[in-house]
Amino acid sequence: MMTPWLHHLPILPILLPMLTGALLLLSSDSRHGPRFLLALVSTLLQCAVAFALLAVADGWAAAPWSGPIGIYALGNWAPPFGIVLVVDRLAAVMLALTATLGLAALVYSIARWEKAGVHYLPLFQFLLMGLNGTFLTGDLFNLFVFFEVMLAASYGLALHGSGGLRVRAGLHYIVVNLLASLLFLVAAALMYGVTGTLNLAELPPAIATLDAADRPLFHAAAALLGVVFLIKAAAWPLNFWLPATYSNAAAPVGAVFAILTKVGVYALLRLGVLFQESGVAPAPFGGDWVFYCGLVTMAAGTLGVLQAQKLDRLAAFLVVVSSGTLLTSFGFTGTLLTAPAIYYLVSSVLGSGAFFMLVEMAERNRPQGADFLAISQEAFGMEAGPHDSEHPDEMVGVAIPAAVVFLGLAFVACVLLLTGLPPLSGFVGKFALLGASLASLPQASALHVGMYIAALVISGMAGLIAMSRLGIRVFWDLERPTPHLQWLEAGPVAALLLACLWLSLAPEGMMAYAAAASDSLYDAGAYIHTIIPSAP
Repeated sequence: MMTPWLHHLPILPILLPMLTGALLLLSSDSRHGPRFLLALVSTLLQCAVAFALLAVADGWAAAPWSGPIGIYALGNWAPPFGIVLVVDRLAAVMLALTATLGLAALVYSIARWEKAGVHYLPLFQFLLMGLNGTFLTGDLFNLFVFFEVMLAASYGLALHGSGGLRVRAGLHYIVVNLLASLLFLVAAALMYGVTGTLNLAELPPAIATLDAADRPLFHAAAALLGVVFLIKAAAWPLNFWLPATYSNAAAPVGAVFAILTKVGVYALLRLGVLFQESGVAPAPFGGDWVFYCGLVTMAAGTLGVLQAQKLDRLAAFLVVVSSGTLLTSFGFTGTLLTAPAIYYLVSSVLGSGAFFMLVEMAERNRPQGADFLAISQEAFGMEAGPHDSEHPDEMVGVAIPAAVVFLGLAFVACVLLLTGLPPLSGFVGKFALLGASLASLPQASALHVGMYIAALVISGMAGLIAMSRLGIRVFWDLERPTPHLQWLEAGPVAALLLACLWLSLAPEGMMAYAAAASDSLYDAGAYIHTIIPSAP
């Protein structure tokens, strides 16, 4: 017999961070230990719930609902009048990815980031709440609400700390996203005015029965929604705000921001499938719009990678390249690329999160490194390296401290991950994408396949060149003192890289899950009838 509380699993990823954030706001800022312990316990519980939902969605554990898709009606009000949360395989894997990345970034923050400004921990929890709600909601207006929760928290986190560059970049980020939020609200109002509903399951039948006079308004609403999601996905030319914001953010903030662009990609994919179910494919959800947009985004990101002169800015442009890769893959003709793209999404988010934190550790003792906080070298606990010996003539060689060994190995792993070289999961994801694009040739045009393969190969080569160039500059500088690393800083980076190693050593399980998630995503009829059984 199913335990009654298991029926409430879908609400916990929203409820846990919301309550934790509220408690943290009410608690005293001077009590750092208890506050951080509360935030850590909450994030661990969110991880447990996310992986429980992942197991339930894939059939590993008994489901508290009937069927492969779980529905949670808030207030026990049935759709379409009530608001619902929907758990399917794609939503579950995004929840697990958010919880994993959030836990790693939070543990990394123990060293000093909570103390670098006010309200870091509650803002972090509200960011997780917004992300989780975005992946779970089955309602367009509540997608807007959770977007705003996520963005409001990200505004504070982007400005967390000191430094003029950080503040300037953060303000640009706020202005752009406030404009996007206004467009989202206008689009939702237009959509409701035309269709009479904002429930995602009700939209396809309502769109299919629209009069000819109402279709222009629907296309206008869809175009505005597309622009909003492309801004969130950092698609060119709407991504001018991202490199400065991400590169100037605090290290754990940049790490968790690695998944924010994937929210826009997720929304484009989810709504695009539902719009196509209605028989109407408005731009940019239909046709080749997303494909070419992703292709240009990959090109812009690749150029940014090549011109980057600092590791933190390079990390930001690599996020742009990954978003462009996903947009191009999801915009490809057919559905063969969706499963490997989901695998690539997981790998790239974990790798990017690890790289943002690694950059701060590697460059923290450089005059203009990744961090702009006014913290002295003594605060970092830096120690003189072997090259500072009073008797250099007596030295046969230069001893390599353990911290440098860890940073070097982690950097090499990030290079392999983010450029798609073997043997880590980045290679598995890109190789699967290349194979799927070739397999789609009878359905897709040879031009599309050729451009896609060229973009993947060139972006990977550019990343390898840029990361090697900047890595040599950072790690071969023997005049720099050795940075002092704490286990709580090195541990999260190592954990994320080990997760990517596991994905590469046993890719069959994740690939099978991604394929099942792709099949479930494109079975829009099952999604609709699970939420509204009476839908036509």
